[in-house]
Amino acid sequence: MTKEEIIFIALVSFLLVISLQPVKASKYNHHYTVGEIVPFFVNKIGPLNNPSETYQYFDLPFCLPDRVIEETETLGEVLNGDRLTNSLYEIRFREDKILESICNKSLNREEVEKFRDAVKNDFYFQMYYDDLPLWGFIGKVEEELWNHPETGRCYQLFKHVEFNILYNEDRVIEIIALSDPNSSVDITENANTNVEFTYSVSWNATSIQFANRMRKYLRSSLLPEQQQAHWFSIINSVVIVVLLAGLSSTLFIQNLRNELRKYSDEDEETEKEEVGWKHLHGDVFRYPPNISLFCAIMGSGTQLLTLFCFLFVLAFLGVIYPYNRGALYTSFVVVYALTSFIAGYTAASFRTKLAGTGQEVVYKKCVSDWCPLPWPAVFTFAVLNTVAISYRATAALPFGTIAALFLIWTVVVIPFLCAGGLIGRLYSSDFQAPCATRRMPLEIPPLPWYRKMPTQIFLGGLLPFSAIFIELHYLYASMWGHKIFIVYSILFIVFIILILITVILSIGFTYFQLSVEDHEWWWSSLLRGGSTSVFMYSYCFIFYGRSSMSGFLQLSFFFGYNACICYAFFLMLGTIGFYASLLFVRHIYRVVKLE
Repeated sequence: MTKEEIIFIALVSFLLVISLQPVKASKYNHHYTVGEIVPFFVNKIGPLNNPSETYQYFDLPFCLPDRVIEETETLGEVLNGDRLTNSLYEIRFREDKILESICNKSLNREEVEKFRDAVKNDFYFQMYYDDLPLWGFIGKVEEELWNHPETGRCYQLFKHVEFNILYNEDRVIEIIALSDPNSSVDITENANTNVEFTYSVSWNATSIQFANRMRKYLRSSLLPEQQQAHWFSIINSVVIVVLLAGLSSTLFIQNLRNELRKYSDEDEETEKEEVGWKHLHGDVFRYPPNISLFCAIMGSGTQLLTLFCFLFVLAFLGVIYPYNRGALYTSFVVVYALTSFIAGYTAASFRTKLAGTGQEVVYKKCVSDWCPLPWPAVFTFAVLNTVAISYRATAALPFGTIAALFLIWTVVVIPFLCAGGLIGRLYSSDFQAPCATRRMPLEIPPLPWYRKMPTQIFLGGLLPFSAIFIELHYLYASMWGHKIFIVYSILFIVFIILILITVILSIGFTYFQLSVEDHEWWWSSLLRGGSTSVFMYSYCFIFYGRSSMSGFLQLSFFFGYNACICYAFFLMLGTIGFYASLLFVRHIYRVVKLE
């Protein structure tokens, strides 16, 4: 037996021995033995109607452990506002408890006032048990005019929590926290109050498998009425696409074919009659003003389109799902940092094409001009983080997290950006324009109001928005409420439909613009494509007005971060609209025989 065979047999034997070892109970594989302590963490509290306004659990005077230990959290968890800490709750696997005392606490007037304000604002608490989220209310408000004629209300603080837990063999499947309304303390008056906080635990067996334990949190999104609304959204979007396609084929595709057939004819009389879009062959590929900013937007839009596609892939693979703490934010930061290469490559490549191979491209500006997205987002974050710090909310990022984001920016984003810009500059080809550009531009004739840019931008944003507003409502309800959004397939279909409508409208409006001899289509196509984001942000005012959100913190977070999201959609859809128009313009002028 050779030496290699002996090593191979020894390695296989070692792997077999390891595989035959019994599985030990662990918080990482979620297997537990009877009586073993299961990881339990308290997370945060906040008003029910303000999802962004959350505070640390022990900001209220609950029973404190001897030493408060904060759980190590990922970047995404911190960005999500999670602040997990230990507590005095001790829930062992499959051990029932009845009226277990946590502590007997004497609340002074200030502490009573804190609890009363929390009850008045419908504060809830969030905890995690074996990575399963659970919620409960701090207290309740009762109308009691006879006992409290001055206020007319009675504020009750819940002092007992009932934990109902389901298990399957050696694994935790489900947990519910129920506050007992019959076990409460009146905290209406500002007076010293003694409260004994207690809890009970009851375990019951279930046949639900561990792999399906998250389905409980998805039931609200799988209700028949919810599914019908989502399918109605798709039908609405498809109908709009069909109508636009039919309208496009009726209004300009047939007319365009006739024009291309006529202009392709070599008859001299036909060549003398250069009117409409053919008359612009010497100006249609004239580069737009502010070319550096234009190329930067192209880089940002391409990066964001790639980013959204990657997030959809991660959602389909199961990496992103509800209550996978911080998975969405972590994925966003990582994918955004890695796709910086695409932004740099696209911006530099497009800038080099427009500058020409014989001219020097301003490569030194790659860091400042590569992507206009971060600067408004950084400014918005700085303002909102200051607001969160003033409120002492968990949305305020610690210094370490800000330093980590800055480190990612300097170590990953900027090097990837510059590397992409360098490669894009070196391997860029010439700009393929079928027509030569004349020295002096033609004068644009006066246009009626319905053919001017503001009207086209309005229609270019209204039609795509009308196709997505139903799904947009559910998306806002998930982002700024307690609804769960899991129908990623339907969201992806609506996303594709949004892109198709943007492409169709961009091509149609570009043709109409060229037909009236208006050759300044570059910025127009970008603005028409991105105008959907204006309607998306306008809908924020309607959504906020219909919601129960209140307070300056929630107001600033809602409109501030929605502005960043809509701005990102403006860059992405504007880029799509321009590329669609560019391909269309190249095609029609390439088909026509021009001297």
